Amino acid sequence: MGRHQQAESSGIISFVICAIIAWFVMNAYTQFAPAIWRVTQRLFTVCSGIVAGCGVISFSLGYARKSRSLTLKHGWTIPVRRIFEILALSVVYASTIFVMSFMMLSIINNMMGIRTLKGYLPILCAAIAGVVGYITFVQAELMNAKTIASLLPFFVVSGVSIAGLTSDDPYWYNNNFSQLGDRTTFAARMFNSTLMLAGICIVIISYFAVSELITTYRLQLQYLDSNSINETPKHFRTRILLLSIMLALAGIAFVGIGMFRYTPHPILHNVFARGLPCLMSVLMIALPWLAPQLSKIVYVVSDLAIVIGAYAGFQWLSGHNTLTNVEALAGMMFLGWFIIFSRQIAAIEADRVQTQLVLAQSERPRSVEDLAEVSETVPDTVSRLASEV
Repeated sequence: MGRHQQAESSGIISFVICAIIAWFVMNAYTQFAPAIWRVTQRLFTVCSGIVAGCGVISFSLGYARKSRSLTLKHGWTIPVRRIFEILALSVVYASTIFVMSFMMLSIINNMMGIRTLKGYLPILCAAIAGVVGYITFVQAELMNAKTIASLLPFFVVSGVSIAGLTSDDPYWYNNNFSQLGDRTTFAARMFNSTLMLAGICIVIISYFAVSELITTYRLQLQYLDSNSINETPKHFRTRILLLSIMLALAGIAFVGIGMFRYTPHPILHNVFARGLPCLMSVLMIALPWLAPQLSKIVYVVSDLAIVIGAYAGFQWLSGHNTLTNVEALAGMMFLGWFIIFSRQIAAIEADRVQTQLVLAQSERPRSVEDLAEVSETVPDTVSRLASEV
């Protein structure tokens, strides 16, 4: 069997195992948990936690199984990096799976009612856990930047939807999104937690994107004539450093908005909330210089997003739009831009891996296993060399 067929077959096994485990755990919880822990929101929280746990374990096993660098064959730094990657990606998957599962349960509860839903909850938990276990295992086997970035909008939309559905203020949208999180209720905590975890996810995804840009550039220096490179290593280091800082600050801004609610911390909240669009505008304008490897259409889309956001802001200032609409538009445009940016990085990665295999095969005949090992170890070696430059 080929790689993709093996991944699909392993995903089916993961589906069955996760579904069985989730059913047993959820069924035991509904039977033996105290009454206070069987209220609606706590039931959904436990069910979503079980699903997220199954998904993370399935993903971790699949990612570790795919990787051939979890040994000391190439030094201890590479296994440490792989373990860090697994932990970082687990945070992304756990948070995304949790809020999406909670949102699905909330929607089903609104349709069926909690009395009816309680009887189906173990089966429903098993079904969701099985699907999640299948998807995460297959994605771990075939992981790339496209997969990681595609999770972010689902996570944010799910978290905000849960907050909106469970909020005790039906008119929060008449003001702005900060009002949705400006309380101590479950909805406010869900909204603020979503923003904080989204910021952490942005930082994690940015790490993978920047690492790929470094790896690709160093391989160009290794395999191509250095005179064909238009920028010196010093310029490249400056660009990568600024890009890393700006992407990290964007993630930190999300964390700050969720961490500091407006009522007790108005100044800090506004610094992060108003600083984020300014930071992203500078990043999008400077993108052709910061990341010249990207396609020109990405730069055009970035400039177009700035124009649309500025127009929506002027509409709000003139009284023709609400701040909630402007914030929603800006948030969705940022997530859309981030997906485009990450998919461009993933395309660069795919081209780089294909080039590595072609160059490695042209040097001397290799077996399929040797080529797979080259594809796995060369990026780590080049990344280690890049850190020394």
